[in-house]
Amino acid sequence: MPTITTDQGNIHYESLGRGRPVLLLHGWLGSWELWRRSLEELSSEFRVYALDHLGFGESRDRAGRFTVDQYIQSVSLFMEKQGIQKAAIIGHSMGGTVALGVAKNRPDQVAKAAVIGSPINGASLAPLLKLSGYESVARLFWTFPSLLKLFMRYYAYFIANDGGAMSKMLVHDVSKITAESYFMSIGTLRKTDLRGQIADLPMPVMGMYGPKDRIVHPNQAKLLKEELPAAEIAWFENAGHFVMLDEPEKFHKTLREFLNK
Repeated sequence: MPTITTDQGNIHYESLGRGRPVLLLHGWLGSWELWRRSLEELSSEFRVYALDHLGFGESRDRAGRFTVDQYIQSVSLFMEKQGIQKAAIIGHSMGGTVALGVAKNRPDQVAKAAVIGSPINGASLAPLLKLSGYESVARLFWTFPSLLKLFMRYYAYFIANDGGAMSKMLVHDVSKITAESYFMSIGTLRKTDLRGQIADLPMPVMGMYGPKDRIVHPNQAKLLKEELPAAEIAWFENAGHFVMLDEPEKFHKTLREFLNK
């Protein structure tokens, strides 16, 4: 299991292919496994890295700081440790917010950035996600882990076209996290507001959104365009929050075209 050790903790990743580097960042409650197909699809042209954020998947945090800012720092550290001078960074949901954070803080490290169903303003999160950012609520969920997994199993059908596949992935990924990584990460994402901070990004940026998104309001596509007029916006009419799973062929075609421009 490939990992790198940093002052923050051990970051697990999977990689495939050769060529220009591309980093794939998952969202809240996720893991690198979201990107299994993307690793294969992109590896014919690129060196692709799919990371587990600290506190998710197989990555372990030493200090218990599961915040968006920490994830931004850990991505930069990962690149430095791997000797990656500059990469395209693709992020889903919270991972896209992290990608924009890296682009803002370290534009020298980011060749391109693409965000998928990502909040520009944390107020766009669904009410359930906002509630999950409070420690008391998270502790209550963690008191009954079997009920939490049961809820996730059925919630999957509400947020993805293939509810069965999403159910298996969600239950598997939730079993790898702790109450701390659960509420701290979404709590800081809820407070995140990139308005007024990304207008001067020098690299190409794309936003990919589905109008059926029930996790992050699709109006974030409009907000991204308002904040960064040069950004490209791609809509996936039959998709919700998980564009890469709901419309995989169109998603990978669109992403590949963006990366090759």
